[in-house]
Amino acid sequence: MVRIGIDVGGTNVKAGIVDEQYNVLAMARKRTGAGRDTSEVLDTIVDTAKEALREAGLSMKDVCAVGAGFPGTCNEDTGLVEYANNLGFTNVPVCEELQKRLAVPVFMENDANVAVYGEYLAGALKGSKNCVFITLGTGVGGGILLEGKIFSGINYAGAELGHMVINMNGMECNCGRRGCWEMYASVTALKKQTRKAMRAHPESRMWELCPVIKYVSGKTSFDAMRLGDAVAKEVVENYIRYIGVGVINVINIFQPEHICIGGAIAKEGDFLLDPLKKMVKEERYSRYAHKQSILCATQLNNTAGIIGAAYLDTLH
Repeated sequence: MVRIGIDVGGTNVKAGIVDEQYNVLAMARKRTGAGRDTSEVLDTIVDTAKEALREAGLSMKDVCAVGAGFPGTCNEDTGLVEYANNLGFTNVPVCEELQKRLAVPVFMENDANVAVYGEYLAGALKGSKNCVFITLGTGVGGGILLEGKIFSGINYAGAELGHMVINMNGMECNCGRRGCWEMYASVTALKKQTRKAMRAHPESRMWELCPVIKYVSGKTSFDAMRLGDAVAKEVVENYIRYIGVGVINVINIFQPEHICIGGAIAKEGDFLLDPLKKMVKEERYSRYAHKQSILCATQLNNTAGIIGAAYLDTLH
């Protein structure tokens, strides 16, 4: 038997077929279409899962459980996504609706929580009982594992690290607060920072890499920096400082064994991690302690959430 793991993001839905050795046998991806009617988004999730099954040459008869990670407050007892601002979900009975459509048991958790569980089962966090996963994507997600168990808090809304305020008079976030970390450290924020710098500097080599500004990606500034572009270098350095502010806050609060960075931006590897480690080393409160939190990048890349979601049934 296999499991289906589904990673629902603000931009894409990804589904994977996972075997008992945590191997992802096949995957499928579709645009989330956030902002549409919730039933349409749920239909897209189901279609993505079934496409992954077809890719694996399997059917629903081969599936023992389905798990899904959503970017928001997920009440695992009621099966409701109580609030997911990037999807426009409020009190959506996700487990019930997906179970109707798929006819197998469905389990649900916050997307960063399933990612930290996936890395714990099969990736960079194996053997680490106290760890934090930070995913940098459309927003900034956080997953926390304490003594090997997912920490969700009393309202299933724990570890919303992206909505930690780092600038009390800062930009307005779609959660209703100002200065949230994800407004500065998400890939969405990096794209905005890149576009702003490009408009101010028409001489920047970022224009060579992306002549049409609306197609700016999270890689644009990093790629131009590697070509020696000074403007891009400044964009990247400022962006990493924004990430570092939140990472250091997390270390000061939790003192985890490991902090794992995920999301597409983690593929920048040492270009991201080396300056981030330097900032953490200089500014963390525990800089004189013997043991220090280890900063690392995801090993599972875009499958951490899929593997963690697929095995949510083992937590119940």
